[in-house]
Amino acid sequence: MRKNIKLTALAATATALTLGLTACGSSSDPSSAKADGGKADESKPLVIAASPSPHADILNFVKDKLAAKEGLKLEVKEFTDYVLPNTATEQGQVDGNYFQHKPYLDDFNKKNNTHVVPVVNVHLEPLGLYSKKVKALSDIKPGQTVAVPNDTTNEGRALQLLAANNLITLKEGVGTSAKLSDITDKKGLEFKELEAATVPRALGDVDAAVINGNYALEANLAPAKDALVLEKAEGNPYANFLAVKDGNQNDPRIQKLAKLLNSDDVKKFIEEKYQGSVVPAFGTPAS
Repeated sequence: MRKNIKLTALAATATALTLGLTACGSSSDPSSAKADGGKADESKPLVIAASPSPHADILNFVKDKLAAKEGLKLEVKEFTDYVLPNTATEQGQVDGNYFQHKPYLDDFNKKNNTHVVPVVNVHLEPLGLYSKKVKALSDIKPGQTVAVPNDTTNEGRALQLLAANNLITLKEGVGTSAKLSDITDKKGLEFKELEAATVPRALGDVDAAVINGNYALEANLAPAKDALVLEKAEGNPYANFLAVKDGNQNDPRIQKLAKLLNSDDVKKFIEEKYQGSVVPAFGTPAS
């Protein structure tokens, strides 16, 4: 999931979304999505907001190959930003979303007074360190420059990756919110902060760069093959998950989708389609 979002013109965009959903007759409208004293109407399609890739791709695989067997009617609505899926979920314009990780959602809920909660982890887009100038991690030396994303979530994530591979040392306990000022030993390295989406384009101008998985794919990089080092999936707080407005976790349709998203079929689909650029990261999200 990309964190570098633009919040300008949000009100206008939100209005357009509302009108668009009304025009489409979304079955997720609050007036029609609930029945029987507030219980979800299982005959209605489950409408999930998602980023185009890999999220919508994975959901469409479930829709086309798996959902009918579980009696689930699934609709996928694609969004290219990272604000509207949560606001639409909060307002009941969609039944849930699939595009984000926990550090982002926690920050979003805090800043927007929303009540969106994770249901089940699905995948991880591993952050990786790439270079066009060195062939191995051990070739990175003092005096070289490393580019990192400049937004709060991804910069902390990048610095943790570098620290885990002994390229820098961070203050104790800084966690995922680490900043350049939290580096206690740069080990002679210089750092260049860039907007996450622009980091791949700068790869030839620096000695190495930490790049988000989705941006690596867009730059025709194969994370599993091209990265000097990748994040590990196990225990990673950046797993992307299915999320709903708090109180809707037990909607039977959501429970069916959660089960399918953590199925062997989806695991195989992710592994075969993305070849390590996206990896399964199933299970219950951390609280």
